[in-house]
Amino acid sequence: MLGHLQPNFGAWPLVAAVLGLSLLLTVSYARTAKISGNLSATTTIAMLLTLVLGAYASHGNVTLALTAAVIVAVFLDLKPTLHGWLRLIEHRELTASLQLLVLSVVILPYLPNTGLGPFAALNPYQLWWAVILIAGLSLAGHFAMLLTGSERGILWTGLLGGLASSTAATVALARYTRQHPVMVSAAISGTLAACGIMFFRMVVLIGVIEPALLSTFGGAMMIAGILLLGMALWRQRQITSAENNDRTIEAMAPFDLGTAFSFAAFLAVMAVLVPAAKQWLGTSGIFVLSTISGLADVDAILVSLARLHSTEGLTTNVAAVALGLATLSNMLSKATIAWMTGGGTVWPSYHIWLHNCHDRCWRSSGSQFELYVRSTRVNGRCSKNELK
Repeated sequence: MLGHLQPNFGAWPLVAAVLGLSLLLTVSYARTAKISGNLSATTTIAMLLTLVLGAYASHGNVTLALTAAVIVAVFLDLKPTLHGWLRLIEHRELTASLQLLVLSVVILPYLPNTGLGPFAALNPYQLWWAVILIAGLSLAGHFAMLLTGSERGILWTGLLGGLASSTAATVALARYTRQHPVMVSAAISGTLAACGIMFFRMVVLIGVIEPALLSTFGGAMMIAGILLLGMALWRQRQITSAENNDRTIEAMAPFDLGTAFSFAAFLAVMAVLVPAAKQWLGTSGIFVLSTISGLADVDAILVSLARLHSTEGLTTNVAAVALGLATLSNMLSKATIAWMTGGGTVWPSYHIWLHNCHDRCWRSSGSQFELYVRSTRVNGRCSKNELK
């Protein structure tokens, strides 16, 4: 009706309708809130949207108005579920979300996208983008753990905790095992799941930063991740009824700015050390640095190697071997952490998955290492022939 009035009276009928409906809804909302104590404004906003979308459709934008109406209807239908989710969100989750917005919307667009510092290795834009990617995955894992409910079980804790931080998940589950020794099998299945998710997280990082490496190392990481998840599910089926896996473990804490800045600093150090090791010590320096870096964190060295492969001409064989060394040292580090935190009952089960992952990862990186050695020998012979 408002659409038919517009040609003769302009926009004034719509303005009057919006003002009149707003006044009526305000009075109704105030009386309802006073009587029932319900402060929800969902119905009020939905009625205003209905008027606005109807006017928008009469103006000729029928498809867009219908799309918006369907989306509003879906949100109204999900209102109880959304309210339940919101009750789970505490101040720290809201703070972490706002901090992530600051990192990505306020800071990132103004960073220079050019190489700075030693070896021109410090690209502020790319370094900060990697920080946002890691922080986003961590926050997504944290929210996923919250939304699965308090009875999510230890296996879900490992799966979703691995998305945030497989090391943090390993420590939490190992600590839980020390407190509840009867839950060792369930905790190990959760840890296997966390480490399996780590490989898929690495695939995502490589795919975003340097997709060319996926053809060489992506298959091995996918196989290792699937293998670990399969072992986790198999171990889960072996759990006896005494080991009720429907226990609750506190969700991994979301990231904060301190964590983001610490990771940025570590990433910057790796970004400088990797090309420095390549120039001063050759490929052996990259291998040593990758092994040492993997003991603490695999994401930083992965980002540095991917960037070096993309911009500095690091060969695919060397990058694959370095990634394999970093991954193996990282898994060994987590197994050691689990043994030290969870006690001796954890280690006998950990050495099984460590051995299997060693085989899968080293077959891929080892084949690349063999190619690297062969190419080095060929180049060495060529150099000798040229000298003759």
